Amino acid sequence: MAILDQIPFQPNVETLCRRLRIASGNDLEADLLRLVAEATAIARPKVDYMVAGIDDKSAADQVVIQGIPLTSRVLRVNLEQARRVFIYVATCGTELEAWAASKTDMLERYWADEINELALHTALAALDKHLTEMYQPGPTSDMNPGSLADWPLTEQRAVFTLLGDPAATIGVRLTDSYLMLPVKSVSGLRFPTEQSFESCQLCPIENCPARRAPYSQDLFAAKYEPQASNNTTD
Repeated sequence: MAILDQIPFQPNVETLCRRLRIASGNDLEADLLRLVAEATAIARPKVDYMVAGIDDKSAADQVVIQGIPLTSRVLRVNLEQARRVFIYVATCGTELEAWAASKTDMLERYWADEINELALHTALAALDKHLTEMYQPGPTSDMNPGSLADWPLTEQRAVFTLLGDPAATIGVRLTDSYLMLPVKSVSGLRFPTEQSFESCQLCPIENCPARRAPYSQDLFAAKYEPQASNNTTD
């Protein structure tokens, strides 16, 4: 296991203003700049990750990693050619979570939430850079518990079990309903792949603001239904 906790956070203010639809020179810009200055002074985005080999892929809808079963047909098919995976939890950090919670003004709370989202993306970008430099995995894709019905949010428990104790290492804990705190946190499994995969390709929800790829109506039947694949055990 490894911890990344020295991740610089310097959000692009122009990009943030565009995202929040604040015009340059607007009176609100000064308020936003003040919040950004507060956030960057205390921000500590973090990542807890591990590299793990795959123990078993004999089941049609499950893989076993270090003795822990992960149950998902989509994940099993995506890992058909994989020998190792990167398991991670990334977060904006407890520092920014507490800072955002201290804001009583509704607009400032909204802006703080957006800043924390950028801090989470900064942590994920740092993980990507680190893995490329350390392991040179080539093209990779991610899957995240809860992003598909096939790999539900309850699978967060398996990810956290593999990592040990993210609450102790980076301050991220699971609630009884398997949500993470701080809220701006994400867990996942990154794997080498020759063909890029996004969970969005299998998700029919329309007008999703987090969509990263168009929905492919035929993809599941073509690639992930049992009769569509002749998987064999490595």
